[in-house]
Amino acid sequence: MQEKGNISIHTENIFPIIKKFLYSDNEIFLRELVSNAVDAVQKIKRLGSLGQFNGEVGTPLVQVAVDKEAKTITISDNGLGMTAEEIKKYINQVAFSGASEFVEKFKDAKDANEIIGKFGLGFYSAFMVADLVEIQTLSYQDGAEPARWVCDGSTEFEITEGTKTTRGTDIILHVNKDSEEFLEESKLQEILDKYAKFLPVPIKFGTKTESVEDGVDEEGKAKHKDVEVDNIINTTNPIWTKAPADLSDEDYLSFYRELYPFSEEPLFWIHLNVDYPFNLTGVLYFPKLKNDFEMQRNKIKLYSRQVFITDEVKDIVPEFLMLLHGVIDSPDIPLNVSRSFLQADSNVKKINNYITKKVADKLGELFVKDRKAYENKWKDIGMFVKYGMISEDKFYDKAKDFALVGNTKNELFTLPEYKEKVSPLQTDKNGTVVYLYTNDAAKQDAFIQSANKKDYDVLVLDSPIDNHFINQLEQKLEKTSIKRVDSSVADKLIEKDEQNEHVLTEDQVKEVTTIFEKAITKPGMHVEIVALHPEELPVTITMDEFMRRMKDMAAMGGGMGFYGQMPDNYKVAINGNHKLISKILNADEAEQSTLAKQAVDLALLAQGMLTGAELTAFVSRSVELI
Repeated sequence: MQEKGNISIHTENIFPIIKKFLYSDNEIFLRELVSNAVDAVQKIKRLGSLGQFNGEVGTPLVQVAVDKEAKTITISDNGLGMTAEEIKKYINQVAFSGASEFVEKFKDAKDANEIIGKFGLGFYSAFMVADLVEIQTLSYQDGAEPARWVCDGSTEFEITEGTKTTRGTDIILHVNKDSEEFLEESKLQEILDKYAKFLPVPIKFGTKTESVEDGVDEEGKAKHKDVEVDNIINTTNPIWTKAPADLSDEDYLSFYRELYPFSEEPLFWIHLNVDYPFNLTGVLYFPKLKNDFEMQRNKIKLYSRQVFITDEVKDIVPEFLMLLHGVIDSPDIPLNVSRSFLQADSNVKKINNYITKKVADKLGELFVKDRKAYENKWKDIGMFVKYGMISEDKFYDKAKDFALVGNTKNELFTLPEYKEKVSPLQTDKNGTVVYLYTNDAAKQDAFIQSANKKDYDVLVLDSPIDNHFINQLEQKLEKTSIKRVDSSVADKLIEKDEQNEHVLTEDQVKEVTTIFEKAITKPGMHVEIVALHPEELPVTITMDEFMRRMKDMAAMGGGMGFYGQMPDNYKVAINGNHKLISKILNADEAEQSTLAKQAVDLALLAQGMLTGAELTAFVSRSVELI
């Protein structure tokens, strides 16, 4: 048997084009060829179980071997094998006609994202690293002859009688000069660990040394010796392929350690398993989130039939769930030819919705089942839940029943519970419930204490995401306003019908205003005389809630750049009912100036706004006054 021929395609430079568009990363040649070998092994097992193959199936195995001297990499399997006719059909005709169609359709494509995944060209990734590819194969069919196929990356091929004596296929890559890095065992081990770690058929890559017990010494202690064993690089039955009922907590934790060796243990996990209207399995873990949650991304790995595809899963997994860790495996996720990019598809949307629902259901279940344990985890999962509520309406609708808010007394409430708690005292004259919050309890302590004196409750909302969360709550909660506790004096935070009486006359108000305007040197400060309880501070400096929030969002890149450019504006509230104001009115001009300046600096100090030379002057003045 000997045959030479030309593959009938219209383009001579097929391989450069395939290399250019098909694969963004040449290391995936090994993934493709090993995956093909695994498929061949699984098919012979299937034929055996159906009674369509009566021979000995044997122990399923795929082997990868490297020969540095010969500059070859060989991928061998004991699967179906091929006849010469099947080589012609599957290698020369089917795949190359796919390649031809691919070239015609995408010769003008500028980006691999434009490629549609229906060509089945995985075998050709071999030519990314090899200048000659050889197939040695023997079919499982009775009376089959071994066959050999050789191609140098041009359109010419040669089929001759092969030398293989056992069923299966060897793909031999004669590695080109530019790809000799792949002749290093460590490099191949790294690629196999990445892509083949959970393939369903054992993958052997050489041998490794293991220490085993070898009797006992004179003292009765165990002796050990080194032995060479097969280096099987994969776990063929990872936990996502098993039923949750067959797994213990330790199984899930052990798998997590295997995926993320240096991470803290996860808080809990969700086992995904659905076969209609799409096929999807997997395990998603909730990590302990840090405030720098941007650092946590790209921790979910996508597999297709246990072959690692990518950890870029943003199209499948909702944005907020990118903070989770774990594995998703689905043969129904549409990939382009290189499997590197996901395609927009109705299944992707369904999968996205399914995962969102499963996560919401799990959180709701944990909350109902053991609220105390859930509250203990809230510090770690709170930012994740808030992020989900902000970014996904469907998640918000479910999460509003298990999202928690905490106050300065370390009490936690659901949103409905909190509204019920504060409505009686914190409803303003227009019927709007006002939530007060601090984003820095230590810095804003004076304002918190003033609010507490009026029996107002103060929430703690101090994570990086809370600015957006507050806006979301105001949009979603009926007749609810949310104000930072230092956005006004306590009496003005929640406008009531009753007002404190002013002890100053109109002329005194004008005089006090003039004194304090002269004492203030900072720009953007607007003096206002207010009637507060005599025990409230004499001077309070605040920034309007709306303006401050817009500036905070601009600083976080929240699309409010216009506000970020605006100068800061502050309200200087002078408590006309405080005895210090009477003292200032009765003092001479020099003392008036000193006392007013001192009172303003104290207010600036309370807001962390007194620095540099002004702080030094304040300290000197304070010493003189003592």
